[in-house]
Amino acid sequence: MQFKILSGFIIFLGSYLPLAIILAVQDIPIAWWGNPLCDLSKIDECMYNPFENPYLSVIFIVVTIISVIISNVTLNEVDLPFDGEVKSSKSIPNDIINYVFPYVVSFMGISYDTPEKMLGFVVFLLWMFAITYKSGQIVMNPLLLMFGWKLYEAKIIINGNERDVRVLKKGSLPPGYYKFQSIQDFYISKEYN
Repeated sequence: MQFKILSGFIIFLGSYLPLAIILAVQDIPIAWWGNPLCDLSKIDECMYNPFENPYLSVIFIVVTIISVIISNVTLNEVDLPFDGEVKSSKSIPNDIINYVFPYVVSFMGISYDTPEKMLGFVVFLLWMFAITYKSGQIVMNPLLLMFGWKLYEAKIIINGNERDVRVLKKGSLPPGYYKFQSIQDFYISKEYN
């Protein structure tokens, strides 16, 4: 099974929620942080919008939050048609280098105030998505760790065939019997219900 391009893109977008938050914080002028807290007796004088570019800041955060939610729900709902046995497994570190670089870039002068840099950054992210999607690495998403998903190297038996594979599973993966689905170069797994 292959991730559909839209599903893959949603998972990819969700992984950039921290970047959306970083860019939003950078979009708040330093003077705003010196404002007093909102006094309920003077509610009409409160400043609710701290952003210099509120539409871009809020849209990027909302889109990535929605993507994170959809990704987690979708991965929990994947149909797992194969029965198999895990003989052994070990947790493998998540490949975060693909996701670290854009965060570093965010501290090197990129902001919503410079549309030409933002456009270049969007092109960069689209190239990263294409490479990640085509290489089958789309599920190597560090944000999935927040929802309890872990990546394992495992020796499994499915249909009498033993194979060494990478398995994405919520929680631990001790030896035993599981349900599986193959997606790109990974298996997604759950315990029997």
